[in-house]
Amino acid sequence: MKRWALAGVGLWVLGMGLGVLSSEQGKKSRLSPRTTTASAAAVLAPTPPMGWNSWDCYGTTVREEEVKANADYLATHLAGYGWQYVVVDIQWYEPQAKAHGYRENADLVMDEYGRLQPAPNRFPSAAQGKGFKPLADYVHGKGLKFGIHIMRGIPRLAVLLKLPVLGTQGFAKDIADPQSLCPWSTDMYGVDTSKPAGQAYYDSIGQLYVDWGVDYIKADDMTQPYHSGEIEALSNAIRKSRRPIVLSLSPGPTELAQADHLRAHAQLWRISDDFWDRWKDLKAQFALCRKWVDHIGPGHWPDADLLPLGRIGIRAEQGEDRQSLLTADEQVTLMTLWCIFRSPLMFGGDLPSSDASTLRLLTNSEVLAVNQHSTRNRELFTRGEGIAWCADVPATPAKYLAVFNLADQTEAEIKIGWKELNLQETCLVRDLWMNQDLETFTSGYTFHLRPHASGLVKISPTRGVTGQSSGWAPSGAQ
Repeated sequence: MKRWALAGVGLWVLGMGLGVLSSEQGKKSRLSPRTTTASAAAVLAPTPPMGWNSWDCYGTTVREEEVKANADYLATHLAGYGWQYVVVDIQWYEPQAKAHGYRENADLVMDEYGRLQPAPNRFPSAAQGKGFKPLADYVHGKGLKFGIHIMRGIPRLAVLLKLPVLGTQGFAKDIADPQSLCPWSTDMYGVDTSKPAGQAYYDSIGQLYVDWGVDYIKADDMTQPYHSGEIEALSNAIRKSRRPIVLSLSPGPTELAQADHLRAHAQLWRISDDFWDRWKDLKAQFALCRKWVDHIGPGHWPDADLLPLGRIGIRAEQGEDRQSLLTADEQVTLMTLWCIFRSPLMFGGDLPSSDASTLRLLTNSEVLAVNQHSTRNRELFTRGEGIAWCADVPATPAKYLAVFNLADQTEAEIKIGWKELNLQETCLVRDLWMNQDLETFTSGYTFHLRPHASGLVKISPTRGVTGQSSGWAPSGAQ
């Protein structure tokens, strides 16, 4: 078993003490049979993925027991509503990761081929070269799926230590591009994927993640700026592995000009920078959703980012331990926009700490159905600070309608005519947040909304019913 130490830049141990793969284990990994899918033609992410991600509450510092606690909660309280992914976010390989930021030139745990490994002081089950397989097995045992965050490129430490690339005669220094740097992390160099060993490195980490049982990869520092070569290399590695791994690309905002390339190589991609619990962030998402809506569909979902709801900031990058700073109306508006736009739904709060109001946002089957099963989603209009979106209800003549008041001070009356939705004269309106039918209305309906509030309804044509012309009071209304 080998150990390396570099004076002045820290100590990186590739040995039994930190649970890193031995040479024989590395050979076994390289030669192990690949996992196959039930159908090679199956579409990955046929609907927007739903799950939990550790970033908003734990930042770079999440620990194994916290991941398990959130997985337990997800399995018990949310899986029945479609929530299924448990994703460990950034720097799980950093033993001394700190809250609210990154350590420069940090000590990282990796194997002798420069492949990052979970830090065993934070993930005890990863000791002795087991990696994330025990934790993935635990998550799978709950009937859920397991995901990890990775950074673009190869660890700078692998270059300093002159480590080989698995399956090649090359070394980390041969494929690393020291000019290709992440602007906010000193962990990695970009990889020159024009070299065969560059693709081989991505193939080697792809096979490692297959061996661990990973179902979802959030690959960061990929899209802003846009690194097409490394996106293709990672995508190709996943395809070669033949395991159905969903690929999510970060950060944003991603350029719309890359839409075709993204759809060819990933299932999810971020449309904004990190989204936090601030109204200004939420308001900005409306223009981005409008911009990307033509590119949503089975297997490709523009991503409006995590849901910073419930208890967040425990050890996160921004802010202190807190309940989401979004008001109750703003939280409903957030969920309504994400659902009508069909964004992936990744909850960022600490699930075991969730209060009843947060849980209600996550367990409304009728609202979640808009996210998972609606079609022809589109913005209907923008009229000043009033915005309306609509979508079709599959296999029916009904429509989903979401209406938003973005004004900061002024209440809004927003009239929707049935002709704008190509509906007949008389329709039944159902409030999806309240889960109840209201009245039938002729010609249309007027929403009365407080500032930052929204309404989400299902509108179903009726025949031979006398309608009413008065409005009603949806969530957030007076």
